[in-house]
Amino acid sequence: MAPAVIEEGIIQQLIRNDKVRWWNKPNLRSLYLLLVPFCLFIESTSGFDSSMMNGMQALEYWKDYFNHPKGGQLGLLVACYNLGALTSIPFVSIVSDHVGRRWSIIFGSVIMIIGSIMQGLSQNLAMFIFSRIFLGHGIVYAIIAGAALLGELGHPKERAFLGSMFNAFYGVGAVLGAGIVVRTINIQNDWSWRLPSMMQAIPSLLQIGFAFTVPESPRWLVSKDRSEEALQILIKYHAEGDASDELPHIELAEIRKALEIENDSRKRGWVELFQTPGMRRRSLVSGALGLFVQFSGNSLISQYLVPILEMIGINDRQQQVRYNVGKEAWGLIVGIVLASITPRYPRRRMYLLCASCLLLCYTGWTVAQARNRITGSVESGYAVLVFIFLYSPAYCLGYNALTYVYMVEIFPYYVRTKGLSWFQFWSRAAVMFSSFVNPIGLNDIGWKYLLVYVCWLCFEVVFIYFFFPETFGKTLEELTFLFDDETANKEALAASAQKVLQDPNITEIHESAEKKA
Repeated sequence: MAPAVIEEGIIQQLIRNDKVRWWNKPNLRSLYLLLVPFCLFIESTSGFDSSMMNGMQALEYWKDYFNHPKGGQLGLLVACYNLGALTSIPFVSIVSDHVGRRWSIIFGSVIMIIGSIMQGLSQNLAMFIFSRIFLGHGIVYAIIAGAALLGELGHPKERAFLGSMFNAFYGVGAVLGAGIVVRTINIQNDWSWRLPSMMQAIPSLLQIGFAFTVPESPRWLVSKDRSEEALQILIKYHAEGDASDELPHIELAEIRKALEIENDSRKRGWVELFQTPGMRRRSLVSGALGLFVQFSGNSLISQYLVPILEMIGINDRQQQVRYNVGKEAWGLIVGIVLASITPRYPRRRMYLLCASCLLLCYTGWTVAQARNRITGSVESGYAVLVFIFLYSPAYCLGYNALTYVYMVEIFPYYVRTKGLSWFQFWSRAAVMFSSFVNPIGLNDIGWKYLLVYVCWLCFEVVFIYFFFPETFGKTLEELTFLFDDETANKEALAASAQKVLQDPNITEIHESAEKKA
């Protein structure tokens, strides 16, 4: 069950009194605008991949080139992207924690660019599969470092908003991928699928181009004994250059104290995820959330819309790819709208609402699909489309808008990239499994396969109710000590922040000569 509510921290009190919007703060505004191409577009690569592979199933030249893949072979072609993502899990935290968040994003982006080019130049099925595995290997480096950087660099007031927008930009790539296939379907040769494959590198090119316009994570800098650099970043962006502002100094004090406490008690390696009751709870929740975000029926819609449309009698190729574009455009709109609204509410409550709405959508879809297959009525086919489109706002309520916000919140700094890697492992395993099994299930048992997701969504509602902790309204440092067995450390953190407020000299030592004069 959810833990008891924690009292409001000092930083929360300070930012509650800050009435200036981020777009009226020049330094913070420029930072957020630069984070759009560098961090937010990372998830666009995954969105591009899903919608592109969805659309390719309607391309005659792609099907002819790979001998009309169906069932398990089609599942392998789609799933190998996530197989590549799984191969990177053991190395992501090593790269991100040692070279920093920015270089980890650059490293992943370079791999994805190479993979996209190889995919577009594939000469046979084996090369296409290998290039997709290679492409998938790079995405996790960028996703984990990007999610961590957004949470660690953003102002406490907008941190949740930035994290929710991270997943919302999946829709940007999905619309681009689907839209490009709509145009290339008219190319009467193999470039109808080769061109979209190569264009999957566009988000990665943007990340490399904007890499050094964004500062490094202050928490990473403090962990490397570069506290002065971290403080200057916090002063510039969280206090608009005013070194006498209390906020950046309290943030730095909390970061240093949290890292000190974590470092004193932590064990090296992956065992950190299971060393205390609190960490075991975090690992259980993050692993479950990894399964939930990818095994709630979303991969069936995002990767196999064409077979679903064929089941309800929509066989025209042009119409299929247009439905794909419409679905992705609708998903982008509701994703961005809900990403700006959902973080304002308690996390556990929104996850419960999300899973419950998904259960209702899938139940309605299953009934409509069954009626369509049994009676062949056109009306039931349209009802299937309605439930598919209703799925997007239901999913975006929690699993899209809050996932990376919640993951960054529940894991302390030193284990954050390992925690995100643990989440990614279960997420990628779930989507790889569902990508492989979905076409087999649809082909063999038709609409009855949807009942698998109905039963699973019932389990999700129960699990969230009993196990998900509430993290709403706390700083990352306060959330380091979220559970009951971490109360003593939480009090030590609060004391370190209070010490800054009580020392009138601490906010003066970093002031510029002009300000002192």
